[in-house]
Amino acid sequence: MADPFIVVTPVYEDKAAARQLLGELAAEFGQNMYAVVVDDGSVREPADASWLAEAGLPGAVITLARNVGHQRAIAVGMCYVAEHFPNLPLVTMDSDGEDVPSTIHALLAAMDGKADVIVAQRKSRVETRQFKFLYEVYKKLFKLLSGHAINFGNFALYSPAAVARLSRMAELWIHVAATVLSSKLRVRHVPLDRGRRYAGQSKMNFVGLVLHGFRGLMVFAEDVLVRVGIACGAIAALAMLGIATAVFLKLIGLSTPGWFSVIIGMLLLIMFQTGILTLTTLLLTGVMKGVLNVPPDYRYFVKAVYDTRR
Repeated sequence: MADPFIVVTPVYEDKAAARQLLGELAAEFGQNMYAVVVDDGSVREPADASWLAEAGLPGAVITLARNVGHQRAIAVGMCYVAEHFPNLPLVTMDSDGEDVPSTIHALLAAMDGKADVIVAQRKSRVETRQFKFLYEVYKKLFKLLSGHAINFGNFALYSPAAVARLSRMAELWIHVAATVLSSKLRVRHVPLDRGRRYAGQSKMNFVGLVLHGFRGLMVFAEDVLVRVGIACGAIAALAMLGIATAVFLKLIGLSTPGWFSVIIGMLLLIMFQTGILTLTTLLLTGVMKGVLNVPPDYRYFVKAVYDTRR
């Protein structure tokens, strides 16, 4: 029998999908795994301990006092595991079926001690063309602004040492994948296909996806500041060169009436805008550095815990 491990999955108003996921996990791994279901403040369909009993799985249901978002729900689950199961590897996955339970075998097989985190890199996606296009744009912008390539999501396997390290990083509460990149842990990619959603519709809308992308960049606030500063400096330098050129053409009489004032006004506006953008980025970086100093206590968000071991 393989070594035991933990599965953490966040659930928000998704009873049918979550119950099916637990059933498939039980069929694949039985008593060899322990499920941690993090109910992210559901009101209409709150997670219930009977789901674990129905699936025949040992585990725990963590009910949060309010909705904190997908990434924070995963952070709560990871911190809970770090405290109660410090010697077991951890798998994080979505509860909607797009992370296929049977592919966990591939993640476990890749954990050979030479990597701390095994992440699922998608070979195929069951998504619209618009989503795929926007996702590719996001990855390129992320690489441009942060200097890091992000090509994985929440489906990943973590060694006990990685769980201990990440649970002490405040960035984990903002964006899990970006925190893995910033943690300096050894990461291995395993190509896996993405599954189809079990039931219902995704709760994530366009605004939520955009915010999720921006939160990933917040983890690398200092890297973004450097790149934005360099870009703004280069644009300001070009604007100053343009102003000098316009003044020179005016002095030698080659400018048409009204042309000089329009060009100077536009170039000065560009210089002011780049300065404001640099200052704003600097201020936001300072704010983020203050926020990311100490991670919150996960118990603050927890309303109740039902553990089958008790």
